[in-house]
Amino acid sequence: QVQLVESGGGSVQAGGSLRLSCAASVYTKSRYCMAWFRQAPEKEREGVAALSSGGSMTYYSDSVKGRFTISRDNTKNTLSLQMNSLKPEDTAVYYCAAASRCTPGSASMLRGSQYNNWGQGTQVTVSS
Repeated sequence: QVQLVESGGGSVQAGGSLRLSCAASVYTKSRYCMAWFRQAPEKEREGVAALSSGGSMTYYSDSVKGRFTISRDNTKNTLSLQMNSLKPEDTAVYYCAAASRCTPGSASMLRGSQYNNWGQGTQVTVSS
């Protein structure tokens, strides 16, 4: 098991940027694939970005591709999500997730059922 703690959420105007961080309790490179999910009120949870355990592969949902970037700082055991050109529809609670067994490919890497370790979430609000 790995403990995950998100930070960096907040309120921003449309077009602005935010950077989310997820601190992991263990070293994750080559051990865990990791991802960011989000859930807006009355909507299903959506996988927005994922990173392979080795760090060589990234996956993005169509809704954020070209605007969001997932990365990992192995020295700090931290996963980040840089969010640029934010839109009101990006408003959601964002969750960090990790899995020790990962099936490659965007369909599985962005599927919540693959992950068995979750953070508590951080709120992102984008106003128009």
